[in-house]
Amino acid sequence: MKETMLQLFEEVLSVPYIQLEENAASYYVRRDGEALYLLFEGTSSKEDWKNNFDFPAKPYKEMETLWLVHRGFLRVWKTIEPHVAENIANPYVKKIVIGGYSHGAAIAVLCHEYCVFHRPDIAENIEGYGFGCPRALWGILRKDMKDRFKNFTVIRNCSDIVTHLPPVLFFFQHVGKMLHVGKGKKYGLIKSHYSENYIAELEIIARIHGR
Repeated sequence: MKETMLQLFEEVLSVPYIQLEENAASYYVRRDGEALYLLFEGTSSKEDWKNNFDFPAKPYKEMETLWLVHRGFLRVWKTIEPHVAENIANPYVKKIVIGGYSHGAAIAVLCHEYCVFHRPDIAENIEGYGFGCPRALWGILRKDMKDRFKNFTVIRNCSDIVTHLPPVLFFFQHVGKMLHVGKGKKYGLIKSHYSENYIAELEIIARIHGR
């Protein structure tokens, strides 16, 4: 991607999100030439917390392959989906970058799958980034389903507790690749999730690796 993950994360934190009344869903859309950016906001309301903890697995409908996802996150994504579908389907879009933080990172996971499924012509140019991402998918996925997330990156800072929820004990899992930043740091389970600590560690990554 052209910008670094630090720059993308700072954009995720700062853009003016469109707030939908239904399910307190929020999203942001930006076009930059042939590139489409879809960003999703972190937890910012009581409704968000309600959806975060509504984690019984529910089938993702409208697909031939049955797969199960976190019910609360699915509810929010399905609220947003019709508002971004036209942007995603636009044939002039040749690249899609998806990003989200915390609650928004889980929505980014579902958005990423939607984009890959509906835009197979540019699947290799669809990138997703989930900062402090909770687990959104349940159970064992078929290989063809896993492949849809091959360009999605979960960014975990230190021991961020949110990235360990819902627990694997309940059969939830991460998808895509895991980038672990802040190794050896002593933020603790809670402070590891703080946005300022993600920024601090992403600044180090940007200095060392330029990404």
